[in-house]
Amino acid sequence: MMQEREIHLRDYIRVLKRRRYTVYTFFIIVLSVVLIGTLSSTPLYTASTKLLIERQFAAGLTTPYYYLPYDPEFYETQYQLIKSASVAERVIRMLSLPERHRYYFGKEGPKRGIISTIKGWFNMGSSSSEASGSASEEEMKMMYKNMIMGGIKVSPVKKSKIVEVSFESPSPLFAADVVNAVAKAYMEELMEMKMKSSKYKLQWLSKKAEEERKKLQRSEEALQRYMKENDIVTLENRIAIIPQRLTELSTELTRAEAKRKSLESLYQRIKKIVSEDIEKAETIPIIASDSTIKALRKEILEAEQNIMELSKKFGRKHPKMKRALSELEVLKKKKRQEIRRVIESIKTDYELAKANEMNLRRLLQKTKEEALRLNEKFIQYGVLRREVETNKQLFEALIKKIKEESVTEKIQTVNVWIVEEAKVPKVPTKPKKGLNILLGIIVGVLGGIGLAFFVEYLDNTIKTPEEAEERLGLPVIGMVSLVERSNGELEKMTLKETSSVFAENLKALRTSIFLSFADRPPKSILVTSPGPDEGKTTVASNLAIVVAQSEYSVLLVDADLRNPQLHKTFGLDNSEGLSTYLAGTSDIENIIQQGPLPRMSILTAGPLSPNPSELLSSKRLGDLIETMKKRYDMIILDSPPLMTVSDGVILSSVVEGTILVTKAAFTTYDIAMRAIKSLRDIKANLLGVVINSINLRKEEYYYYRYYGYYSAEEETEEKVMPQRFKWWFYLPITVAVIALLGLLLQNYFQRDIPERDSISEGIFEEGTSGISLKRYVITATVDIRKNPSTDSPVVGKLKPYITVMAAETEGGWYVVYSEEGRIMGYVPSEHLKPIE
Repeated sequence: MMQEREIHLRDYIRVLKRRRYTVYTFFIIVLSVVLIGTLSSTPLYTASTKLLIERQFAAGLTTPYYYLPYDPEFYETQYQLIKSASVAERVIRMLSLPERHRYYFGKEGPKRGIISTIKGWFNMGSSSSEASGSASEEEMKMMYKNMIMGGIKVSPVKKSKIVEVSFESPSPLFAADVVNAVAKAYMEELMEMKMKSSKYKLQWLSKKAEEERKKLQRSEEALQRYMKENDIVTLENRIAIIPQRLTELSTELTRAEAKRKSLESLYQRIKKIVSEDIEKAETIPIIASDSTIKALRKEILEAEQNIMELSKKFGRKHPKMKRALSELEVLKKKKRQEIRRVIESIKTDYELAKANEMNLRRLLQKTKEEALRLNEKFIQYGVLRREVETNKQLFEALIKKIKEESVTEKIQTVNVWIVEEAKVPKVPTKPKKGLNILLGIIVGVLGGIGLAFFVEYLDNTIKTPEEAEERLGLPVIGMVSLVERSNGELEKMTLKETSSVFAENLKALRTSIFLSFADRPPKSILVTSPGPDEGKTTVASNLAIVVAQSEYSVLLVDADLRNPQLHKTFGLDNSEGLSTYLAGTSDIENIIQQGPLPRMSILTAGPLSPNPSELLSSKRLGDLIETMKKRYDMIILDSPPLMTVSDGVILSSVVEGTILVTKAAFTTYDIAMRAIKSLRDIKANLLGVVINSINLRKEEYYYYRYYGYYSAEEETEEKVMPQRFKWWFYLPITVAVIALLGLLLQNYFQRDIPERDSISEGIFEEGTSGISLKRYVITATVDIRKNPSTDSPVVGKLKPYITVMAAETEGGWYVVYSEEGRIMGYVPSEHLKPIE
């Protein structure tokens, strides 16, 4: 059984080298997607404010000290309230949205990136509502409402009561204004909720108090009537005494019952013993402890001792002896009488205890009935009194709560303070270009490596000789390199290119075959393969050529009677051949033809036969092989694939050795192992495996280096081709890396810092005196016009977030002044925001 080989680090490196183009492709795709998504996405600015949210419990006037219960849902409730629709609607009203849409987003509205545009294709119904120019006011309000509700993010600051509220938007001014407005709207919403709640509570409490007052009055009147009708005053004293009496009777009854049970148990035991033998009753402690019986027992003992002493002197008929025995009998009779007396006494005690228990039980039952009668009269009184007390307490509590609510109506249950107002952000927070590109590179590399190993795991084809020998259990006796070009037909390439790597591979295979037997080379060899298109005919024909070139006589036999190819390769007549010989219609001397080399002969397959398996199973094939062994040094047979027909298995039984040809990256191990099993089942002599069409440069670079040593010309040519291919492959990657570095440098040196482009000053006249100047902030990149008209030439630009001094002119234009007081030009009003 084969032992599992330990996986070395070189094996992983070899897999990466073999699948390097998979890694390159995945890396380029991922990096391209990340670059397109990152560089085409709209920059988003985040503005944030900090709020201190503190829970406050509104204590009552009479309860200044209170316990604040734990409420884990409190802060989450406040977060949801901040992001609620009512707060968003307040923000829309406070900022006058959508009337000021152009103020924040200009005429074109928020810019959309490529990804947003693609998403918009799948949401055609909402595209009209997002366009500021064509949407109605209600649609614009709904758009802003959804934008604010979906964009507001609330995150608590750890170990504090401070909450950070943030908002993202393509317009930094819009983000800052929305966050500040949300904080104010949230505070107003809390106050309004408290006012509405207090007002409703007071109304409800007042209405409920009036109802309870009427109920209290009715219940008091009903109680007074009942007390008068049932004389409740005298009943109270009797009801107070009866429970005490019931308790005493219950206690006495319990004692009497216990005494009765004890005497009953003792009496029953005595009766049982006396029924058997009255003498045994003396064993009962209460009888044995009786003083009379104790004295009699002592006298009887003395009498028995006296009889024992007399029995030593006299016989039983002696007068003294008779008198002593008579006295003993009298004492025993008297003892029995005393025992009966004690038993009767116990019986009497038992009957008295039983009678006492029955009397107490009757008395207790009578007392209970009396108590029930009194309770029936008094129960309604209790109901009416409790109703009066309950109504009175509820009415007093409502009056107290009304007064407290009237005083504490304006006390907030939640205190909110704005700790830090939001400022206009100057740098976009998204996309994070550097981080996205770095993650794209990491994911591209790691994902490409993972994909390479996954593809390698799924690839079950033969690739390397080491792995083939390990999994197939056969030696790899030869490797035939992949020929990307050939001047002639591949089946006879070794005729012309005798010094090529391909020819050297076949010569190495020839050497392995010659050394496969210890005493002599094999005389007959079968070249077969597991399936079609794996190069067995190419290997067989070229192997025959290199054997003939080594001064050995060789016979190449085309034993593929179903799809013969050798007569086409060498241009030979196929009217007669192996099929006609096996059928008995041709002589061996007439069907063997001369090959391209003097010591090489070829036996073609002949015409197609309807039953090739039966022909190959005939005895004439074995006779032919044995006859040809005497005339040729080696016989090479080309057979059909093993897994399609049984011809190859039949042929392997008449040759000395069989070679299994596999194709690299084509033949799977499953098919190869099934082919080997079919050959081993008939005990065929398997010389080894030949790996055909193996890319030596791709699989193992050292194979190509060693094989290329024999052909300097081909080595040079085949080395130049891969280098040229790598250059064209790496060129796009190099360009992408240079472009990426350029974008990173541009992003670093051209940050969104408020700065002013160079403007040619002095080309305008001085502004007239008396103009009211105010300070404004630029909301977007704007062109400075020479005159207040869109047709006027552009004389400069102003970037966002710049503070300028300007004065309003006619037509919605503003004249902008420099810091030195010189007129810079005119800008439209929608790009200016006044600074209060």
